Amino acid sequence: MCGFAGIISAKPITTDQSILQRMVDSIAHRGPDDEGVYKTDASTPPGLFFGFRRLALVDLTKTGAQPMMSACGRYVIVYNGETYSNDELQPILKAKGINFRGHSDTEVILESVATFGVEEAVKQLNGMFAFAVYDNQERTLHLVRDRVGVKPMYWMRHETGLAFASELKALMPLFTDRPTMSQKAVSAYLRYGYVPAPMSIYQDIFKLEPGTILTFCNGTITQKKYWSMDDVSRQTKLTGTFNDHRDEFHALLRDSVRRCMHADVPVGTLLSGGIDSSLVTALMQSQSTRPISTFTIGFHEKRFNEAEDAKRIAAYLGTEHHELYVTTKETQDVIPLLTSMYDEPFADSSAIPTFLVSKLARSKLKAVLSGDGGDEVFGGYKRYFLLNQLWTMKNRIPFSGSIGNLISKLPPHMLDRLVKIMPPSFRVQNFGQRVNTMGNLLKSDSMQECYQAFIGLWHNQTTLRPGYVDERLDSYFTSNTNLDVMEQMQLIDTNTYLPDDILTKVDRASMAVSLEGRVPLLDHRLIEMAWRMPTKWKVSGGSNGKMPLKNILADYIPKEMFDRPKMGFGVPLHEWLRGDLVNWAEDLLFDPSLKDVCDVDVVHRSWQLHKSGAINDQARLWAILMLQSWRAQLFTTFPSV
Repeated sequence: MCGFAGIISAKPITTDQSILQRMVDSIAHRGPDDEGVYKTDASTPPGLFFGFRRLALVDLTKTGAQPMMSACGRYVIVYNGETYSNDELQPILKAKGINFRGHSDTEVILESVATFGVEEAVKQLNGMFAFAVYDNQERTLHLVRDRVGVKPMYWMRHETGLAFASELKALMPLFTDRPTMSQKAVSAYLRYGYVPAPMSIYQDIFKLEPGTILTFCNGTITQKKYWSMDDVSRQTKLTGTFNDHRDEFHALLRDSVRRCMHADVPVGTLLSGGIDSSLVTALMQSQSTRPISTFTIGFHEKRFNEAEDAKRIAAYLGTEHHELYVTTKETQDVIPLLTSMYDEPFADSSAIPTFLVSKLARSKLKAVLSGDGGDEVFGGYKRYFLLNQLWTMKNRIPFSGSIGNLISKLPPHMLDRLVKIMPPSFRVQNFGQRVNTMGNLLKSDSMQECYQAFIGLWHNQTTLRPGYVDERLDSYFTSNTNLDVMEQMQLIDTNTYLPDDILTKVDRASMAVSLEGRVPLLDHRLIEMAWRMPTKWKVSGGSNGKMPLKNILADYIPKEMFDRPKMGFGVPLHEWLRGDLVNWAEDLLFDPSLKDVCDVDVVHRSWQLHKSGAINDQARLWAILMLQSWRAQLFTTFPSV
């Protein structure tokens, strides 16, 4: 795992050398082991600068250093990630006359590009990657991002060319004045709690979308998809029963985990005790000759604590288990770090425990496997089942739209007061908000509108910030009518929420402490096989998902150890915002600048209801607080208007 930054220009690069060095230095946390620079002759256009920071995991010698030049001298590369297809590609390349200098995956990628061309080489890669490769002969730069977006890539127009980097912070030294905030990105962020690709929070900086190659040649930028989830979703379904394909699926899972174990340094796992991380840990331990290291963060608040479950599973599997119970102060101390960690507003509060467990793991080793991706690929989110049932129910209820309009107008805080006078056994947490959500779903005219209402932080976005329409969801629903309702939701999440929230969260939190996170459940071969499975193989009884994963996990761990309700990976934000964080929150929420991004009356009303205990509005308020925190840092970094 590494980080890079670079510039290509139609003319010789005139950017000050100190600025170029600041770009590279800003991402030193992604690669504390080594650094390297490649720069073309100042008198020969086009100008090219590659800066690199290395976290050495495979081929720890200088033969694995970057930037790396191909044996033929035509190509030079900077690369972030890990690929696991070396064993297949090296013999093919050797047969074509390639003499490898070392055994790094960087060299395999580079020589594959030199032999097959960029697109054909990328199609043969298995793993997570983002890289920039320059063709000296064609004077062309290619930026490439892996299939599902595990590794980040940002780019922007710069003078007569473009600049690119692994993180937004590496592009900031190129700005003398404050970069312009994208109003559309702010609107999207306030709806979802993250900035969806291809946007970034800045108007002129973009995220390269997953499965995409961007090419810069003679001042022209083109982009091409080499792999698409839409194409994967259109595959012919498997026939027979799951058991007919179980052995193949099991072998594929084991192979994916085995590949992710490859390194010249020890590799462990992040073990939460849930289905996905337990399966990855079990498959890894079963293929290891020694006890693997597992890591868990514990919370003293029982409703957030999965550490006891993880400890039991680790003991059963015989791993070398490490756990750390963190205090409220240790957890809250992470909050000031989030803005610089993510470089743009990011409202997934599970970034806090993700950072803490990454920090724990980094104290022992440099790389871990995680179970990310299982919910999106194998249908694990409760919302999939709930919305499927609600949509079916809505279509059976006469005048459902009118009923929904009536219900959605009921003030949530008034409904919550009603619940408080009921017997404890009848009380439902956040009852008012749930009824309000039900109303919005019932009045939706399409499944697309229904899903938007469900996943959006603010059901009526126009009350907070008018004018935003998400064209992405429109296209996903209209172009994938061959899918059932649950598959449509999975496809949307795999294309959006997975790369822009989940994988972004893990990458920045782990790399902030120089830890590599590997995701075996997102092997593209597994994704493709999962999408060939009918929904009925993945879901049992209409509400129990991830059945293929549970089926395999039962071979390694007794079912009673993992068959329990999903807990999630959270922190008690709602309590903190009424206690320790109340002054910090009010400083941000009542800052006069808030009026520049949203309707302050809506926010202040939400805050007062939350603060009083009438409702739990932590998710929406946290999104506003992270936006304001990010803006405060931006104004401090660039004080000029």
